[in-house]
Amino acid sequence: MSAGRDAGNSSASFIPLSVDFSLSEDYVIYAFHLAFATCVSVLAGSVLAGILRTRALRAQNRFVFMVNTSISDALTGVSVYYLGLFDVQEGFPSRNGTFHILPSLLGVNILTFMFAQFDRYCAVCHPFFYGRYISRSVVTGVCVYCWFHIYAHLLASNVVPVAMAAKIYAFSIASLQAIVLTKVVLTVKLYVVANFQLKREPPGPDKEVKKESLRIIIVVVITFLILWLPSFVNIIVKQVSRYGLVFRNEATNAFAIMARMNALSTPALYLWGSPALRAAVWRVGWGKVLPEWTR
Repeated sequence: MSAGRDAGNSSASFIPLSVDFSLSEDYVIYAFHLAFATCVSVLAGSVLAGILRTRALRAQNRFVFMVNTSISDALTGVSVYYLGLFDVQEGFPSRNGTFHILPSLLGVNILTFMFAQFDRYCAVCHPFFYGRYISRSVVTGVCVYCWFHIYAHLLASNVVPVAMAAKIYAFSIASLQAIVLTKVVLTVKLYVVANFQLKREPPGPDKEVKKESLRIIIVVVITFLILWLPSFVNIIVKQVSRYGLVFRNEATNAFAIMARMNALSTPALYLWGSPALRAAVWRVGWGKVLPEWTR
């Protein structure tokens, strides 16, 4: 009897899968998350390896920001092996959750991109100030701060009572909305001011580098807004009313899935916008894996 009870307790300790495979779409959902997690991990990991193994890229501030977002994206891909394949619900109340540790990886990405936008604005519009004060060590410190800010905030919310944690969570949502608004304003300002500034510069490699980095930043931010907008709207609706969509778990949360798509779109857009990065990633090993493909 004791052995049977121990076996029952052991089986009860297992976290159930995200779907029960009672419907045909359950197989599609499960296969999607498995494929998505693999694609994100491999793509973001390849971008990260390409930058770290290429000295010319590591020396540029914009690629330091790319390293930070690629680390976040690769870890987000790995996190989907848990969030997407098992019955997990983050939030209040939580079920088999990670204390928001895994979803907060997306927060690091968002904060990093806001600072990257400031970086590009200064580089294009204030080149003398930028060249004198914004060194690679400064950019590296900013990237480290992004991780510290997100997870120090998360630690504080996990050590206080649940009622206070819920208030901190609401404040973090408001802060996220403020960051998004800042990103929108910066994107518009970058496009208008930088476009005018670049027209005044003589042709040359420095001008092409600035145009390339601005194109990547603007396209990535627009993609971010498209993928995050449904989630933002749903959060706001739930905060101000009794309406809003509630999902069974993270695997079936369509809005969370769209938000996590950023982890796939961001490294893909990096590769699309930077020939130097494509060449670096190719040299990492993809040229041997796919020798018949051209760059």
